[in-house]
Amino acid sequence: MKVVFFGRDGKVGRAVAPRLEAAGHELVELEDAEVAVDFTRPDAVEGTAEACLALGTPMVIGTTGFDRGRVDALARAAGVPAFHAPNFAVGAVLMMRFAAEAAAQLSRAEIVELHNEAKVDAPSGTALATAAAMGTSPVIHSVRLPGLVAHQEVLLAGEGELLTIRHDTFSREAFAPGVLLALERVRSLPPGLTVGLDALL
Repeated sequence: MKVVFFGRDGKVGRAVAPRLEAAGHELVELEDAEVAVDFTRPDAVEGTAEACLALGTPMVIGTTGFDRGRVDALARAAGVPAFHAPNFAVGAVLMMRFAAEAAAQLSRAEIVELHNEAKVDAPSGTALATAAAMGTSPVIHSVRLPGLVAHQEVLLAGEGELLTIRHDTFSREAFAPGVLLALERVRSLPPGLTVGLDALL
């Protein structure tokens, strides 16, 4: 598949783009692309979406912190599918699913998310998605320090017990399988923005 990769020179792009090529995808410019991938900055996503959707190019978005409602509206108006995942690591998706299930039994919970100091948004998209899935409005603690990649811990408490669900991403290569899955499936999705890797598993 011909893919334009916005943010190819960023931290995630440098880790994921070679995996896409190894899987047989060809990285091209927008005018030649069948699908677009975006790992840029929150303030860049809307402009990228406008350019891609105007050409009828479906999108896979890994950037967090952008206006999802606006991108959804653009994609619906263009009749083009777009996909966004706050986290493309399969283990992170499972962590969110387990946390939602546990929250039904242990309603007192807090989330601690830790990322590299260069991450712009806080709380992270993963933490916000986890909290939404849990439905219990847990407090979220955001940590930004050098040397970290992406880490999240969900602590759920009951009388006399504590359940901890944790996921650690040590390398951004962990996002590649999820991005490859999204590339395979995005063109079959309905127009508008579909959110969450869980929707594809």
